[in-house]
Amino acid sequence: MAEAAVGDLSTDHAGGTPETGYGTKSYRNYILGMLLTVYIFNFIDRTIINILTEPIKESFGVEDWQMGLLGGPAFAILYTFVGIPIARFSEKNHRVWIIAGSIALWSLMTALCGFATSFIALFVFRIGVSIGEAGCSPPANSIIADYFIPKERSTAVSVYALGIPLGGMVAYIFGGFIVGNLDGPIVGAMLQSWNWTWAVNALDWQNIEGWRVAFVVVGVPGIIVAMLVKMTIKEPPRGYTDPAEMQNKEQVGFGEVLRILTQKPSYWHVTMGVTIASFVNYGVGQFFVSFLIRTHEMSIFDASVKIAMALAVMASIGTYMSGFLADKYAERFPKALALIPMFALIGVIPMHVTGYLTDSLWIAVPLLMVGQMLLYTYLCPLYAVPSGVVDSRMRATAVAVTLFIVNLLGYGLGPPLIGGLSTILNATFLSGIDPSLTLEACKASNLAAAAQSACDSANADGLQWSMVIFKCLYVWSVFHFYMASKTIQRDMGR
Repeated sequence: MAEAAVGDLSTDHAGGTPETGYGTKSYRNYILGMLLTVYIFNFIDRTIINILTEPIKESFGVEDWQMGLLGGPAFAILYTFVGIPIARFSEKNHRVWIIAGSIALWSLMTALCGFATSFIALFVFRIGVSIGEAGCSPPANSIIADYFIPKERSTAVSVYALGIPLGGMVAYIFGGFIVGNLDGPIVGAMLQSWNWTWAVNALDWQNIEGWRVAFVVVGVPGIIVAMLVKMTIKEPPRGYTDPAEMQNKEQVGFGEVLRILTQKPSYWHVTMGVTIASFVNYGVGQFFVSFLIRTHEMSIFDASVKIAMALAVMASIGTYMSGFLADKYAERFPKALALIPMFALIGVIPMHVTGYLTDSLWIAVPLLMVGQMLLYTYLCPLYAVPSGVVDSRMRATAVAVTLFIVNLLGYGLGPPLIGGLSTILNATFLSGIDPSLTLEACKASNLAAAAQSACDSANADGLQWSMVIFKCLYVWSVFHFYMASKTIQRDMGR
């Protein structure tokens, strides 16, 4: 009955025309809210690894560079290479079914991460998460473009993109809370109090760490979201809200899509600007909680819930405002999609560098919060520009090509390179303090107090300076957004 009710709402064309959008306004808002929920779960499952870096590192006895591999290539490689075939498939097939199946797969794989018995097994399950998540954004952005008219799309995709900071925020809250307050023995005692004997006997709860519980708790609810997507989202007609001159039902080959994109220089500059910003952001984000723990001696709970959550709220504001302002001032400032992130990133650099170097959290946190709001203005162009430079036959593919580049270079290289740099600087600082100490020696549990202090100091300084160096790369991103501003008005037909 619920499915029928929503279906009736979606086919009510009072106020639902190609000039206003597909379906009623209330249903369009529901669709956007539902897709935002999907993307929130997408980034909860993707980001949870960042919060759990330190306990996983301790459980498996690995270094920062290995955790960088887990946070980067383990996710990014197949995510990028599978994304384009899925996008091509979604150009011709039921996009809602693709999204629902993808949610179910990545949610299952996230839950299985909690059962990994080795670093390699965890690596494999993360690859499974990436394959599922590859089927999310290309068809979702294609659906949004069919529900919303062109002058509302920047706002719509910025609402969808809120899934990135909001998903991160929820992951920080639940990940930090669960690791700090919920582990195997506590869960086992809770099941025992419910008289669930079968569940109590199913696992050795006394030896299950909190990070394993966190993976399961954030993964399982995604199955429910997958069912809601399948039952309540109606597949819209392709190209429904496009202008008449863009109404073309003829199928387009992948080569033709690339040929059209090569004629849009602003697309490539925006893609590179976003890629560099993502390279820095994903790399630093992988180790942000670790930075607060090592440099400011915070607990996982305080670092993730009190600090990272505040930054995620500010990132959400920046994400929404960039799309809202780009739509609001589209006629007066048609280059806004490129200029807003350009000027914003110029302001981010000094704020974040100072925030990461200062010893005072009272100075660091306000600077990082404002900087985070400015930084996330790059997310709206990530989806608005690829969807805006092509017609309905190619949108999923254009978004997939963009995500292929952004995630392969940004997500795939950012975490392992900053992890590798951190490891190198850690060893360098360590040899400067005490030449007799090595990274391997620092893993010993019976170190003298002076040696332990030297290891902790080098570990903190290596990561801190790695993050500062990475943040300076935003200058490169600024250049590409500036170049995009020269042709974006023409390329998007504004």
